[in-house]
Amino acid sequence: MTHPTTDSDYPLSEVPAGARKGLFSTTILLFGFTFFTATMFAGGKIGMAFDFKTLIWAAVVGNLLLGTYAAILGLIACRSGLNSVLMGRFCFGEVGSKLSDVLLGFTQIGWYAWGTATIAIVLVKILGLPEGLTIPLMVIFGFGFCLTAFIGYKGLDLLSRIAVPAMLVLLVVSLWIATRDIGGLAGLLAVEPKETMSMSVAITLVFGTFVSGATQATNWTRFAKSGRVAVLSSLFGFFIGNGLMIVAGAYGAIVYQQPDIVEVLVLQGLSMAAVVMLFLNLWTTQDNTIYNFAAAGCNLLRTERRKTVTIAGAGIGTLLAIGGMYEMLIPFLILLGSIIPPIGGVIMADYFYGHKSRYPLLAEARLPKFNWVGLGAYGTGALCAYLSPWVAPLVGIAVAALAYIVLFEAKKVFATRGQVARA
Repeated sequence: MTHPTTDSDYPLSEVPAGARKGLFSTTILLFGFTFFTATMFAGGKIGMAFDFKTLIWAAVVGNLLLGTYAAILGLIACRSGLNSVLMGRFCFGEVGSKLSDVLLGFTQIGWYAWGTATIAIVLVKILGLPEGLTIPLMVIFGFGFCLTAFIGYKGLDLLSRIAVPAMLVLLVVSLWIATRDIGGLAGLLAVEPKETMSMSVAITLVFGTFVSGATQATNWTRFAKSGRVAVLSSLFGFFIGNGLMIVAGAYGAIVYQQPDIVEVLVLQGLSMAAVVMLFLNLWTTQDNTIYNFAAAGCNLLRTERRKTVTIAGAGIGTLLAIGGMYEMLIPFLILLGSIIPPIGGVIMADYFYGHKSRYPLLAEARLPKFNWVGLGAYGTGALCAYLSPWVAPLVGIAVAALAYIVLFEAKKVFATRGQVARA
């Protein structure tokens, strides 16, 4: 079997032992991925509706669930060397896996478009630039943000090592100023929420905001040297990293009654810092996002030309940004909470139950065109998530996994009866 070059980041095959990474490299990359402005905005919405103690509970529960989900998928990715779209070939079949390629690719290009539009619109607003520069800036950032993803894992790793510490310092300074302005912990605890939100909705917002990212974090956890590295880096990235984004966004909302973190930084007299924060925050997520799109695109087209797919994705994302993706964030998040998590549920059930915790080598596997057990389980999970009044992403994961097991066993029973009838 021929191996692709290391530059290709193995878009169509298992990551070999020689290309595996340690805990720091994997963790810092996932931190860069989860440090995302939209997550802070979600935190701001929660901060407007809860007192500080209740907010912390919502953040802990939501991010612990998210971290656990990412860690389980990360363990599978590490053991198999495959990402979610390649696992989709086992779950959904050789042709059926194109469903997950399209869904996962669509979510990532949607996020890329939103981030590209956000940086352009906010820069024009903060710096007082002419409105006519908005679209040219979208084009510049749309293609500029993909440069580190074009390089591959090494480019993502290098940017994260620079940007994550810088963002952490800025967040600490902002939180210190906010604590001073509100009058310390006593003042913070005395703030009464101005809006209302149920705990279920808050957990859905925390979990659902980045569940699509957690489903595709396997693009990096498959590079982990061991299962321990994959699990710990996932928990650090999604429980702590994403949790910090939620709490930081909520903290500013409680103190200043403003859910937008960029506006909070401006109110604190940190306008230029807000520009730097936004730029680093978005770049470290944008390059990961377009990398995810390229992984899905390579599997969809069965091509190893990852760099070409990356550039094409940046072009599509830029066009969507110009077309108005900035206004579509909340409907987009609701949609993602229904259609993406069931893919993770099917992957987990297929790996642990269907394949007894061991995939064969992809190049040697004899796969059907369509795995109707996996496809049926996904459809059931997505439908239940969409109709669920409760935490939709969790419902989607649980129902999809359970449906897979039921359909898997039903298929075995029918196969046995068919053999008996023929005999």
